Amino acid sequence: MVSIADVARDAGVSSSTVSYVLSGKRSISSETQRRVEASIHRLGYHPHAGARALASSRTSVLALIMPLRTDIDVPVLMGFVNSVVTTARNYDYDVLLLTNDEGPAGLRRVADSAMADALLLMDVEDDDPRVPVLQSLSCPGVLIGLPNDPGDLSCVDLDFSAAAKRCVRHLADLGHEQVALVGPSPVVYERGTSFAGRFLRGFTSAARERGLHATSQACLPSYEGVRDCLDRLLTDQPRLTGLVVHNEAVLDPLLSELHSRGMRIPEDISVVAVTPDEMAANRPVPLTTVPLPSEDIGRIAVEMTMRELQGVRSPEIRLLSPRLVPARSTAQRY
Repeated sequence: MVSIADVARDAGVSSSTVSYVLSGKRSISSETQRRVEASIHRLGYHPHAGARALASSRTSVLALIMPLRTDIDVPVLMGFVNSVVTTARNYDYDVLLLTNDEGPAGLRRVADSAMADALLLMDVEDDDPRVPVLQSLSCPGVLIGLPNDPGDLSCVDLDFSAAAKRCVRHLADLGHEQVALVGPSPVVYERGTSFAGRFLRGFTSAARERGLHATSQACLPSYEGVRDCLDRLLTDQPRLTGLVVHNEAVLDPLLSELHSRGMRIPEDISVVAVTPDEMAANRPVPLTTVPLPSEDIGRIAVEMTMRELQGVRSPEIRLLSPRLVPARSTAQRY
């Protein structure tokens, strides 16, 4: 393996000078720095992670806490993970992915073991018991989600309430008077998951504002769950003409079930879904969507974290404005 001594010899400097270039702890002339960096690149030198951590009291690792539950749509979550990992590498950081649902105890374990320099939390609940613990830790923490009381923690997420309102108003503008929400699995609501509650409240509020007959149903991510959900919705609203889908895992079985019941999209029923762009593509009828901006959310979360690691303490809440992309799954109702 290439060592610091090898780089120093190639660049014609001392080993301590190479260390200073790597750590940035001392001012080095631009010419010397360029020479050292050229040698590092030419020789393919990589700092030893353990030694670097001892020298800087940093691990250059971010911990992403993402509980994997049966009701979570893994492909959607991986969009966030990919963005966090990619952005972290731009800062020469790696990402430790923690998927066990250990709650507050898990945060303390990670912090006490010094495995990571900062923590990023996903799957945030309204009254998340992890939030007070994260506030008490010495390492920075950022939330991908918005609890009722984030305190002095930075948060980033899609504005789910505004997203629901965009969906409802789009259907109302097309003349639909009876609309329904196909929501996440029942346990998502039971846990008090923040994004689900905010979306439901936005849906209900917008339907009331526009004078629509509206209802909502939680939907299990299975064909049987979809059939039961549609049965309940159509029993409550036999003249239902507009569906808002906030459950990526049921999109395919839902569209299939509508087809099997002879309900044409959009002639008989219009569908608008909250989903990543790539999940809306390559369907028989292109879907009208509010795209889930996982790439932007992951990037912003890492940027917030890096600012805190650099000593800039300015907590903020960033809720990204939704955009609606019309397609052929929604149409004017006459």
